[in-house]
Amino acid sequence: MRIYLDVCALNRLLDDQRQPRIRREAEAVEEIFGLIQSKQVRWIAGAVLQSEIMRTPDRQKRDDILALMRFADEQPPLSSRAILRAAMLEQIGYGPFDALHLAIAEDSGADVLLTTDDRFTRQANRGLGNPTIPVMNPVNWLRGGKP
Repeated sequence: MRIYLDVCALNRLLDDQRQPRIRREAEAVEEIFGLIQSKQVRWIAGAVLQSEIMRTPDRQKRDDILALMRFADEQPPLSSRAILRAAMLEQIGYGPFDALHLAIAEDSGADVLLTTDDRFTRQANRGLGNPTIPVMNPVNWLRGGKP
């Protein structure tokens, strides 16, 4: 199983845990990192992921999230095919980084893209742009749920 975690999912680990939803999602991401460390899943983390993390204004949070990149099993380069796909996805309504994450995840053969971004999940699950992989919330993915 090859997964792609976007920055929203990674940020959950450092978000304010007082809200039940945020705490559940952070716990799910922690569990996923356990699966990564035990080699039960492989984490694909592209260069765009690092670029988006660098935009995090809080330096400590940015450094903590960047430190997670050492657990990535694959860091594929941004291909011209993914760039073209991302441009098309952005043109039809995805946010710029969401489009890039989805395009890279598809291009690198991920089985699922995990995000805590509800809008991104809804767009993909409505079939916007005909995603070739599911886009899911980490909690739902761990439960074996549908997108």
